[in-house]
Amino acid sequence: MEPHPIVFHLGPLGISAAVVTTWGIMLVLALASLLATRALGEHPGKLQTVLEGAVMAIENSIAALFPQRPRMLLPFVGTLWVFLVVANLAGIVPGLHSPTGDLSLTAALAILVFLSVHWYGVRAAGWRAYLRHYLSPSPLLLPFHLMSELSRTVALAIRLFGNMASLEMAALLVLLVAGFLVPVPILLLHVVEALVQAYIFGMLALVYIASGIQAQKLPRETTETST
Repeated sequence: MEPHPIVFHLGPLGISAAVVTTWGIMLVLALASLLATRALGEHPGKLQTVLEGAVMAIENSIAALFPQRPRMLLPFVGTLWVFLVVANLAGIVPGLHSPTGDLSLTAALAILVFLSVHWYGVRAAGWRAYLRHYLSPSPLLLPFHLMSELSRTVALAIRLFGNMASLEMAALLVLLVAGFLVPVPILLLHVVEALVQAYIFGMLALVYIASGIQAQKLPRETTETST
């Protein structure tokens, strides 16, 4: 039995259950964002306080690794973290599988990270300065730089896919062997592992982006905002 069967077709393209689940998660997150931010004010209520705390926690995590301009990376990395948390936890909903257990989704996320590395790098340093670092310290190292870019993108996709697919498989095997006498520990294991994998993927993406930006050449955001 396929873990992510084809639900319907758009012309020659088969739309799998993982894609449908991903679309559903995107829709839910978009609607939740609109509803949660439509009544923001100077005197925050409980919901706004929770949201501000979550945003500050994400920003502090980014600043710990990239203190120069954490707010520049907050929209992409923060969105990536939130999406991955929800997507990884989707597997605990009866009848759903975590879409990150499908290689096509993790590959798409890895490609987004790959493109964002170059986008932020060019944005920070310009085309010439950014492309020049591929020839440093010697043009002979260019093939190795390119291989490194491709290999880490592939590893990023396969790592998340392998961990989430094996997590669901392990939970299924335990339930088949032990029955439904141990659902709570398995559920807690799934939640913890889902959060850990989302955090690791986001941190790896942040490391790659920060290396592409060449952070040591950028002024600190705190000094920019204070002036």
